[in-house]
Amino acid sequence: MALDADEEILQDFLVEAGEILEKLSEQLVDLEQHPDDSDLLNAIFRGFHTVKGGAGFLQLDALVNCCHSAENVFDILRNHKRKVDSELMDVVLEALDHVNAMFEQVRHHEEPTPAPDELIAALDALAKPEAEAPAARVATEQPDSAKEASAHGDNGDITDDEFEQLLDALEDEKSSAAATPGDNGQSTDGDGSGGDDEISDDEFEALLDQLHGKGQFSGPPETDKTDDLKPDVADETANSSGDELISDDEFEKLLDDLHGKGGSPTADAAKASSAPADSQPAAKSASTETDRPAESPDKRAKAPADSKGGATSAAPAMPSRDANAPVAETSVRVDTKRLDDIMNMVGELVLVRNRLQRLGAQSEDEHMHKAVSNLDVVTTDLQSAVMATRMQPIKKVFGRFPRVVRDLARNLKKEIHLEMHGEDTDLDKNLVEALSDPLVHLVRNSVDHGIEEPDVRDKAGKPRQGTVTLSAEQEGDHILLSIEDDGAGMDPDVLRRKAVEKGIYEQDAADRLTNAECYNLIFAAGFSTKDQISDVSGRGVGMDVVKTKIGQLNGQLNVESELGKGSRIIIKVPLTLAIMPTLMIMLGDQSFALPLVNVVEIFHLDLSKKNIVDGRECIVVRDKVFPLFHIKRWLVRGAAGEPEPENAHVVIVAMGTRRVGFVVDQLIGQEEVVIKPLGRALQGTPGMAGATITGDGRIALIIDVPSLLQNYG
Repeated sequence: MALDADEEILQDFLVEAGEILEKLSEQLVDLEQHPDDSDLLNAIFRGFHTVKGGAGFLQLDALVNCCHSAENVFDILRNHKRKVDSELMDVVLEALDHVNAMFEQVRHHEEPTPAPDELIAALDALAKPEAEAPAARVATEQPDSAKEASAHGDNGDITDDEFEQLLDALEDEKSSAAATPGDNGQSTDGDGSGGDDEISDDEFEALLDQLHGKGQFSGPPETDKTDDLKPDVADETANSSGDELISDDEFEKLLDDLHGKGGSPTADAAKASSAPADSQPAAKSASTETDRPAESPDKRAKAPADSKGGATSAAPAMPSRDANAPVAETSVRVDTKRLDDIMNMVGELVLVRNRLQRLGAQSEDEHMHKAVSNLDVVTTDLQSAVMATRMQPIKKVFGRFPRVVRDLARNLKKEIHLEMHGEDTDLDKNLVEALSDPLVHLVRNSVDHGIEEPDVRDKAGKPRQGTVTLSAEQEGDHILLSIEDDGAGMDPDVLRRKAVEKGIYEQDAADRLTNAECYNLIFAAGFSTKDQISDVSGRGVGMDVVKTKIGQLNGQLNVESELGKGSRIIIKVPLTLAIMPTLMIMLGDQSFALPLVNVVEIFHLDLSKKNIVDGRECIVVRDKVFPLFHIKRWLVRGAAGEPEPENAHVVIVAMGTRRVGFVVDQLIGQEEVVIKPLGRALQGTPGMAGATITGDGRIALIIDVPSLLQNYG
C-alpha cells in the first residue's frame, strides 16, 4: 500500500468507497429476493469495479484481488451464464465482509489483510459459467457481452479484455474499409462518409453502443446538430441512433475511426445550412423514405424507445461541449469538528437571543421590541440551517439491517421479510451513531424471540414467511422509531413467572403487575425468556443495553404486544442533542431545566391527597399510580428540614418505560437551552447532565432524569 499517498486522495477514496460499500450490503440482500434484476446486477458489478479501481490507484493489492474476483462473479451473472442462489450469495457476502474489514484497516492507515485463499478460489470457481463453453466461443462472445451490458444501462463500463478486443475490431474495420492503401489505411477520398465502404445501420448502432453506451450523448431535440448536416449524413445518423445525438467533433472523430479521414461533415453542414430552415427536415424525411423504404420506419420507431430506455437506466445525458459551460461543484466536504464549532457559536447566539428577549419584555420601547423580534426570527432560521448541516438520513443505520435479518434468518432456519419505511428521515449525526446498537438489539430480538419457525406459523394459520417492519418518522422536535413483528407476541403470565424466577419481583408484587408493566420487564437487567444460551440470545443483556442507551439520549421506550399477533416497540428520541427544549422550574431560589422530551404532563396537586404504598409516597391520576418524589430535598442544600407545603406543582416525567412525579416549587416556562459541560469540580455529579445560561443571565443546571432516580430514588 502507498502509505505515503496524498492524504486528500486517500480521503476521497475512503468517502466514495465507503458509500459504495454501504449500498452493496443492501443491494446484495435485495438481489437474493430479485435474482433476475439486470439493473441490480450491473449496479453491484460497477460497485466492486469502482472500489477495485480506487484501491488499485492506491496500490492496495489485497483489496484489489478480492474485489476483482467478486467483480468477475457478477460479470458472469449479468451475462446470464449463471443463476443467483443462496450458496453463491453466502460466498459473495463473506467476500464483502472481508472487503469491509480491509477497508477499515485502510481507514486506520494499516496494511490490509488479504482475504483467505479458499475464499478467492471459491469466487473464481463461481466466476465460471455453469455450463463451460469452448474457449474460442467465449472469446468471440465477449464483444456481444459488452453490447448487452450497454443495453442494460452499464454506461459502457467494460472490462480491460473487452476493451482490447474492441480496439482490435476497430483496427480491422479501418483496414478493411480503407478506400486506398497507405497512410495506415486511411482514405483520401473526399466522400469519406459514404461510398462503397458504408457500414450497415445495425453495425453502426452497435459500434455507437460499444463506444459510448446508449443514451450517453443524447441532447434536447431543439439543439439537434443533425438538422444542420447535409441530407445524406443526417439520414445516416437519424437511422442509426435516432435522438441519441453526439456533437459534431465526436461524430467526425467516429467517422475517421470507421472509414479513415475524409470530407468534414461540418463543411457539408455549412452548405446544407444555406437551404431554408423548413426545407431541411423535409429533405431529411424524403431522404429517409427514398433511400431505405423497408428499414427506416422500424428504425425511426425503435430509436425513441431506445433513447427513452437509455435515459432512465443509464447515466444522465452529456450536454454538447460547445453548448453548455462546465457545471460547478454543488457540494463540499467539511470536517465535522468545524460543524461542531459552528454549532457551539450558534448556541451562544441562542443564549444572547434569550437574554435580549427577557430584556425586551421589560422595555416599553417599540423599536426595541421590533429589533428583538427580528433577531429571534434570524436566529431561529440560522439555528435550523446549521442543524440541517449536521443532519443525516437514518438510512445510514437502516442500511445494515437487511443483511442482519438475512443472516439471522438463515442461521435460525426461519423465513423473514424485512420492510423499512421512513429511511429518509433526518436526525443529528451523533444520534444516528448512538442509535445503531440499540436498534440492532431490537431487530435481533424480533427475529429470534418474535417470529416463529415456518412450521409453527403454518399450523397457526399464518404465512410461513414472517415480517419485521422498521419505520421512522419525525414528530415535532422528536423522532419516532418503531420495530414491529407479526410473530407470537408476548405472554404476560410467562413474563410474570420469569420475573419471580429471576428474583426481580415477589409473587404478590408480580401478580399485581399490569400487562404493560409485564411487557416492560424485557428491559430488566439479566431478564430473558430463553432457557438456552445461544450466540443470538439468552443472556439477558441485549434489551438492558437498549434501555440504558435510550435513557442516555433522553428518549422514551414503549412496548405494545398481543399474544399470537405480534409485538411493537416504539422509541422516541430528540432530533438533536446540542440545543434542547426544556421546562424551566424553580426549587427554592435555584433554577433547573427538565428536558422537555421527558415531560409528560403538569398539574397542581393538593399534597394532602397523596397516598403511601410500600412506604413510598404515590399519587393517583386517572386510575394510574405514580411514585412521588420531592427532588428539592435531593438538589437544594438545607431543604430536607423545611416544612412540607399544602399545595405544589407536580411534573410527570418519563424515562424509558417508567413514569414518576416530581414535586417543584415554581414553573417558569419552556425555553431552548444550550447544553454546556460541567466544570472539573462538578463533573460526574449524579443527576446532572450539564448546565446552561438562562434568559435572565443566571446559571441553571440541566437535570438528567434517569441518573437522578438511579442515585436518589
